[in-house]
Amino acid sequence: VSEGNHVLLTGQRRMGKTSITHELGRQLEDKGWIFLFTDVEGATGPEDVITAIAKAAHPFRSLKARLVHNSGRWGRWFKNNFEEIKAREFGVKFRAGLNAGNWRRYGEQLIRECAMHDKQILLVMDELPIFLKRISDTDSERRVDEFLSWLRGVFQGLEGGSLALIVSGSIGLEPLVRRLGIPDRINYLYPFRLGPWSREDSVECFKRLAESQELRIDDDVANAVYEKLGIGIPHHVQSFFARLRDFAIMQHRDRVTMKDVDEVYRKLLGPAGQNDLIHYEARLKEGLDDGSHTIAMEILAEAATQDVFTSHARQTLERQYSQTCDDARGRIVEALDILEHDGYLEAGDDGYRFPSRLLKDWWSARFRDHYTPLENRLSDER
Repeated sequence: VSEGNHVLLTGQRRMGKTSITHELGRQLEDKGWIFLFTDVEGATGPEDVITAIAKAAHPFRSLKARLVHNSGRWGRWFKNNFEEIKAREFGVKFRAGLNAGNWRRYGEQLIRECAMHDKQILLVMDELPIFLKRISDTDSERRVDEFLSWLRGVFQGLEGGSLALIVSGSIGLEPLVRRLGIPDRINYLYPFRLGPWSREDSVECFKRLAESQELRIDDDVANAVYEKLGIGIPHHVQSFFARLRDFAIMQHRDRVTMKDVDEVYRKLLGPAGQNDLIHYEARLKEGLDDGSHTIAMEILAEAATQDVFTSHARQTLERQYSQTCDDARGRIVEALDILEHDGYLEAGDDGYRFPSRLLKDWWSARFRDHYTPLENRLSDER
């Protein structure tokens, strides 16, 4: 970002992408930058996205001054209608002035004026993929191409500007543009993959949390927590700690033992852990249509209950669903693409497995009592 790159921030669920952008923005503000954060998850059209950027810029007087004095007809419109309006009213009136015929022109002017500011600016568009998936489902895939082509054209046309862009989201943008056949629309974004914490970092975080709460932990408790989780997803490390702390409080203790780790882990797989883990299913449904989502759930159930989703299981699944839906093979490819990109599964020599033990055990607990493995379905057909 400091070198002027526009970034596509990716990473699996609960990795802290939004938190990272907020912390980056805070640190850059300490260095004199302007930080503009927009969450466009609820946007229903490009006009809403442009409005979100304008609302983020509205509190900065120096940005408003540029828009008023340096933007011709757009500046006069801005000054006459919005210069002294409070942020909430500003958003409503600004949005009312945008339509299908002018959002490109006004949006480009807004972004260009930000880029010509004398201070460096970081603009974050969070949850952009959810917005694009929505307009793809409710309007047309052409609208996705239209918006992404416009956005790329605007940012590629900025020469020597002071504006850097980060695009992030809890569903993958890359799988979406690949499915639509327009991967080049995001080729100006530098991909940065936010990976999980190492064992050392996960253990250190857990220990620091314990110290901050004055909670004593037995030797190897922090390591045992990592073993249970199977992977260092920040939210899961923090959530596991919070559950252990609450468990100790209910037991009227200020100490966590190895036995407590086993007990609380079982609770995480039950009702107590639903709020944390149901997020995975909700976001998966947002990234896929109904048919592909059903297939994705089949893949996850197979990988959870059988430890791996093999190539043989994949062939059986394709055979089964080819009887009831069009392009079963394509739907399986799409589902696996998203499941791997978003961190549910990872590919190995023998098939796809869960990198997260917590997520695997949670999915297994949901399906193991009423799931028929694909191998058994094939035997039943014979």
